Amino acid sequence: MSLTSANAVISLSQPTLFPIPQVLQNFAADDVTDIEAARVLEHQMGVDGVLSFGFVWVERIQEITLKGDSASNAFFDTVNQQQEAAQDVYPLNGTILLPSAGIMFTMVNGGLETYKPIPAVRRILQPRRYRIVWGRVQQVPTR
Repeated sequence: MSLTSANAVISLSQPTLFPIPQVLQNFAADDVTDIEAARVLEHQMGVDGVLSFGFVWVERIQEITLKGDSASNAFFDTVNQQQEAAQDVYPLNGTILLPSAGIMFTMVNGGLETYKPIPAVRRILQPRRYRIVWGRVQQVPTR
């Protein structure tokens, strides 16, 4: 195992528009993807000093950053355009494969929460960042 991320593979699908998973390509140099830490329990301290815990389901927030010239921006463009036309949500599914670490994650029941329609135009086109809210993110064995 190693820490290499150069061989990471992120695929997304949308059952109506992209039933075959689309492998995303041309990520930003130092900012491919991240899933925010989630608070997965609630706690309550009683007046008698007894601390109690409860499990709660929470959404998982992922950000994906693609370079301004990435052909994979078209996936997000298409999903957003269709959502606007239908005035409805087109749910997503996805996978993240990290071969160097021998792990894979599946993401289900996602929604495109933030969409950047154009890259920032500076000396060179800047990356576009997308935010997806997932209902579930689960690790699956690859070995």
